[in-house]
Amino acid sequence: MIRVDFTKLRILVVDDNAHMRRIVRTLLHGFGAREVYEAEDGASGLEMFTTHLPDIIIVDWAMPIFDGVELTHMIRKPDSATNPYVPIIMLTGHSEKSRVLRARDAGVTEFLCKPISAKALHQRLLNCVLNPRPFIKTRDYFGPDRRRSMSTNYNGPERRTNNDHVVEDSAPNRLRESVVS
Repeated sequence: MIRVDFTKLRILVVDDNAHMRRIVRTLLHGFGAREVYEAEDGASGLEMFTTHLPDIIIVDWAMPIFDGVELTHMIRKPDSATNPYVPIIMLTGHSEKSRVLRARDAGVTEFLCKPISAKALHQRLLNCVLNPRPFIKTRDYFGPDRRRSMSTNYNGPERRTNNDHVVEDSAPNRLRESVVS
């Protein structure tokens, strides 16, 4: 059985609602996480990201200064000195398909709708650690592979023809190796 040692994870929660941050922090502490940092808007979230270098970020969609999608775009700069490969979980009450696709296209790793449950949050965290997706770099996108499964049957006009777009980086695997026993 694979066990994730949450005590070794640094997690940043960025949400403008103090009550929601408290709920998420309580759940994370229940999983064993001890280093949980909080920010109340996108600007302070970006500052905390560069200061604390979290292993995982949980970000709300709607926040002042700049929202979770804008924050994700800023973090996903491929030439950034900080970690552009950090898993980002979008936590939001806005679950329309257009928003899910917009978050995915910004580089969000996982999507979680409010109200949250401990089980759903735990599953998203496990997905980030145990099943890291390869990162893709194209002219218009840098982030985790948006495909959840690799179908060999698709032959449509947008099928990728080579793997030049796959960015090999060991950051996601280092995260897994550091917390899995």
